[in-house]
Amino acid sequence: MEKSEAVAALAALAQDSRLDIFRHLVGAGPDGLPAGQIGAALGLPGATLSFHLSQLKQAGLVTCRRDSRHLIYAAAFPTMAALLGYLTTHCCGGDPAACGLPGPAPHGARP
Repeated sequence: MEKSEAVAALAALAQDSRLDIFRHLVGAGPDGLPAGQIGAALGLPGATLSFHLSQLKQAGLVTCRRDSRHLIYAAAFPTMAALLGYLTTHCCGGDPAACGLPGPAPHGARP
């Protein structure tokens, strides 16, 4: 992930409603949720929700697909993983365990 992409993602998440939407979509998993269901769960009116989803999509944090008449939004897990990687790449001088973060998995290990 490039620095400019990390800045855009962090800027998009630095707003209460967008952070709530993103966390809700992360919890929903890769299948995502219809926009109306997101709005209902978070108490956001359609126009407000649309604006925030657009900002998250522009930052590469969510994807959108059409399913019949519904727009289905999902968290962009590769982008989320890349952002976390960008933030922790040089953590504790290359020793993430020193900061309480998990280190790389041993070769052949399953998460």
